[in-house]
Amino acid sequence: MRPTSSISVLNQEVTCHNSPQTFEEHYNGLTEEIVNCNMGKTLAPCLLLFVIAGCFGDLTYLNGIYSKAPQRLSKYSWFGNVRLHHFRVPEDAVLVRWLLTVSRGSGLNCGNQNITVHFRAGAPPVINPIETAFPNSTSVSLAHNLTLTIPSGQSGNVTLFNVTHPKPGDWFLAAHMPKDEGKIEQQGLPSCSYLFQAQMFLRRAADLPILQHNIPLYQTLTTTPALFKVFVPEFTSRLDVFILNCSVKLGNDCGLSITVGSSTLRQGSEVKQNCSGLESCSASVLIPPWNSWLLVTVETSQPNTTIPFSISANVTVGCKPLSVSSDFNTSAFIRTITAPQSNSSGGLSNTSVSMRDQPGLRANSSEPVCMRSPSVLRDEQDVLSLRFIVSSSNLTVTSDLPTVLTLEHSPGDSGGTFVVQLHLNTSSLVGGFARVKACLTPSAPVLHVNLSQTCATGLMQGYSLSVSSNESQALLRIPFPDTAVWYLSLQTVCNDSVDCRNASAIVSASVSVSACIDDCGPYGECRLLRTYSYLYGACVCKAGWQGWGCTDGATAQSYSRQMAAALLLTLSNFFFIPPIVVALYRGYHVEATIYFFTMFFSTFYHACDQPGVTVMCIMDYDTLQFCDFLGSVVSVWVTIVCMARLQDPVKYLLFMAGTLVISMAMQLDRRGLWNLLGPVLFALVIMVTSWTGGVTCGRS
Repeated sequence: MRPTSSISVLNQEVTCHNSPQTFEEHYNGLTEEIVNCNMGKTLAPCLLLFVIAGCFGDLTYLNGIYSKAPQRLSKYSWFGNVRLHHFRVPEDAVLVRWLLTVSRGSGLNCGNQNITVHFRAGAPPVINPIETAFPNSTSVSLAHNLTLTIPSGQSGNVTLFNVTHPKPGDWFLAAHMPKDEGKIEQQGLPSCSYLFQAQMFLRRAADLPILQHNIPLYQTLTTTPALFKVFVPEFTSRLDVFILNCSVKLGNDCGLSITVGSSTLRQGSEVKQNCSGLESCSASVLIPPWNSWLLVTVETSQPNTTIPFSISANVTVGCKPLSVSSDFNTSAFIRTITAPQSNSSGGLSNTSVSMRDQPGLRANSSEPVCMRSPSVLRDEQDVLSLRFIVSSSNLTVTSDLPTVLTLEHSPGDSGGTFVVQLHLNTSSLVGGFARVKACLTPSAPVLHVNLSQTCATGLMQGYSLSVSSNESQALLRIPFPDTAVWYLSLQTVCNDSVDCRNASAIVSASVSVSACIDDCGPYGECRLLRTYSYLYGACVCKAGWQGWGCTDGATAQSYSRQMAAALLLTLSNFFFIPPIVVALYRGYHVEATIYFFTMFFSTFYHACDQPGVTVMCIMDYDTLQFCDFLGSVVSVWVTIVCMARLQDPVKYLLFMAGTLVISMAMQLDRRGLWNLLGPVLFALVIMVTSWTGGVTCGRS
């Protein structure tokens, strides 16, 4: 993918005052104007309309408008056909509106066309439009999608998609057409084409009130929601938001509701608590995302009323690992970790160490310790190639405290596949051991793994793994993981034995990020794709195999069928032998040489171009393809020119000139329609002219 970079940004400060309109009411009134403006020739009036659109609330709001260049859509057969758009939503954004424009290009008899657009926050969307099977041990959550329809006879479709209180950070949009039916279209002939463009309009609050811990903040609520933000420090186990001293002039019910969190278009990303009466009310989030700002929204169901209230937040920090001493020996630690890998890697690559806990280091006795957190080394080997190396390859997992590994993901890691492998040492089991359960979660760890059923934290859904004496290995793959700090929590789960406190086991953990799942296996090829500056990996499958990792063999070709197809296609080139023999017999040695050249390279090009495992390449694929295409067109050219019965000097001059021109055309575009049609028509004109001239001379 090579999209043309084109980003337009506008930031404009607007100071707003109280208004009875809500966000949705305010923007819904502008829908028609914005759409009509976008369909115009320039974007400037549309930007101005968005800036002066109006004010609401008692905050200062900033507008931002971001536009991506239009891209041509393709029918879907693999993820490389998707047109991926990457947007960045800033902090304190209260509303995001995507303007999705699909326009029809050239083409004849274009009927109704559906375009699917997928949305996801934090990483590219995982999609499955052709309903293929995912590889084993792969956990996926399909992204939210929207279908746009262009009816027959219309030139385009413009759709607005709103997200209120979006999660800040990376947002991705992926657009594609329906499944590719495999119909071959000649390049150069008019076909139905479609262009997709995404524009993001956002509004953010520049001065959101901050909820200080245990410090009440007095506010007055109208029909416009009241917005706040609260910071959640690391090691927080609970967040509580309280509403106190609510009062209303008429009645005895404020009708308030508290929402904590931001929208990600997934269930569970927000916690909402409805309050009744005038009593105190609270919303609680267990294990909220660490080191992050959370949005708090207070609304009322009472119309046309003013409600004064006070709000406060409380953060409970109930769990910390052992503290690292000041005399930590960094060089010795790195040598200890890299020693087992030195023979294979040959050296230390770009690495960083998360130093959380080492056995024997001192701890602050005044702070409760409820987890073990071994140090983890982040080893970046290449693009979308990353390893996490634990300080101790063998982890002692007990039943009293969880063992938590901190796995820091950068934004560039979200385009790959997150792989976690666990191996249980069955000879190390102690006490009433039943199994070792592991939870992999983003933003915050699960602190009571043996009590968690779903491996979910307050606002994030996690992933579960388990190893036991019967199944000593576990594997988990996550395509396109969220950009966050991930945590792998392990804890021993006991049986009904009385010696549960002493239960433990030794587990080795292998954590990595790769571009594709198992490098796409034997029936696929891992491709590194790019949209602007963002890189991501995807598998392109062959021989009828499908799926995210080319493991779905529902339509796969058998080995015998692949071999038969390869032999029939390659051996069919031996039909060049009779023309070669006839040309040599008639004394056309140049023509015979060209026919042999075409037969040779066509045979080995098709042997190298097979989609399955029956492949044989005697040289570079691109070289074979060029020689095959060149020989095919030149063979037709020299045959028709030879039929013109020209004098030898003229004939060989045309041979050489035509070959040079055809070579240039092949280098420019090998699949162009005029690469073959042009030389054929020109040669036919020469032949007809020569024959006509010969007949005229004979009559005279």
